[in-house]
Amino acid sequence: MSRVEDRIRGTGPKKILSLDGGGIRGMMTVEVLAALEDRLRKALGRGSDFVLADYFDFVAGTSTGAIIATCVALGIPTSDIRDFYVTSGEAMFDKAFVLKRLRYKYEDEKLAGKLRQILGKDPAGKDIALGSDRLRAVLMMVMRNATTDSPWPLSNNPWAKYNDRTRSDCNLDLPLWQLVRASTAAPVYFPPEVVTMGTHEFIFVDGGITTYNNPAFQAFLMATLEPYRMNWPTGEDKLLVVSVGTGTSPQANENLDPSDMNLLYNAGSIPSALMFAALNEQDLLCRAFGKCLVGDALDREIGDLIGAKGPVSPRLFTYLRYNAELTPQGLAALGLSDIKPENVQKLDSVKYIADLQRIGQAVVQKKVNLDHFAGFLKG
Repeated sequence: MSRVEDRIRGTGPKKILSLDGGGIRGMMTVEVLAALEDRLRKALGRGSDFVLADYFDFVAGTSTGAIIATCVALGIPTSDIRDFYVTSGEAMFDKAFVLKRLRYKYEDEKLAGKLRQILGKDPAGKDIALGSDRLRAVLMMVMRNATTDSPWPLSNNPWAKYNDRTRSDCNLDLPLWQLVRASTAAPVYFPPEVVTMGTHEFIFVDGGITTYNNPAFQAFLMATLEPYRMNWPTGEDKLLVVSVGTGTSPQANENLDPSDMNLLYNAGSIPSALMFAALNEQDLLCRAFGKCLVGDALDREIGDLIGAKGPVSPRLFTYLRYNAELTPQGLAALGLSDIKPENVQKLDSVKYIADLQRIGQAVVQKKVNLDHFAGFLKG
């Protein structure tokens, strides 16, 4: 039995880690994960070689979250993931040639090269594939197939329909770096990624423009719905979902006039508004069907739903959500009033990586409590 098969079919409570998209703001996620890795190592009495793949059975990610999720599933220590983001941030957002800027803002060659470097090769010198036994946990990445006009959550689950080794278009044979690159191909920022699957050629773009920029509830569904064939049992004591965001930045528009909402305004604001709504919907679904122990208020009407009654009882899983609001009020609540919101709200704020790290570290101090992991801390 392979490592992934063992993680899927193994007994005991299951743990899912879900990572949002958000460009270089994934630096916040890395800091949260670094603290989790350290605290879990100590709580479980493990040695210095302990990594998050030793704890989480299933890691899901979209866009920048797909980069981090893949690294985690491969057993790469968070210190190395941090180094990758700090040293490669500018390379990942390399300015495109002037003549290409009407099509996209950044070149992708350096990002692709960096991904191939950190994800590694197999003993035969080939790029690591999605079905590689180097992956120590179930991995799901979300991308959008522009060719079929549909969201594609791809995984290395060996029992998934399109992971059948007898198929000529088996997804498990696809290079891992290319799938990560496809999930991070944000329109306007990067060119799309063309992936050949058997006799088919598909054009992929960033999974962040699907409803799964926050892939937490989709990961839960993949783990439990019969067609995916993982069939994990549900229950507050049987399944843990830990979801880490890259910050939200809701904008107040008190001075907005209806006449301002022209074609250019809508073209610039509607995509981000839809992504923000979809992200919150995934979070809301997790809190409605899971037992939420930590998470910021979703809105002023329903609050954070911690302790609130939901549509099912008992809940289907235990849910933890770590995120930050990148507004003056949100940063002040984290004790970071000196950070300017406009410096950390953009997906390509590579000049302010240090500030993003401070935000992630502040989220840890304010919100991460290992008591919330009670029942899921057996070695």
